[in-house]
Amino acid sequence: MKDLLHDHILIYLVFINALTFILFGIDKKRAKKHKWRIPEKTLLGMCLIGGFAGGFLGMQTFRHKTKHWYFYAVTALSAVLWAFALRLIFI
Repeated sequence: MKDLLHDHILIYLVFINALTFILFGIDKKRAKKHKWRIPEKTLLGMCLIGGFAGGFLGMQTFRHKTKHWYFYAVTALSAVLWAFALRLIFI
């Protein structure tokens, strides 16, 4: 049972990080074309619900939101909180 939970958590994290990465790319593309954008709250929220790695990679890959200190802060805080939570779950 415990292994099943671990598998589900890992699948969730892979999915949410891939989705967050894609959303950063879409938002950057829309920004260049001066089209409707994905709200910053959505991007930050995705980082908080587990997409911290995808968010950070998206920031670096697409050079998007890199001038906003709070994106780095939320991404780092999220990574720390998730690391703590995962440590509790996996031990």
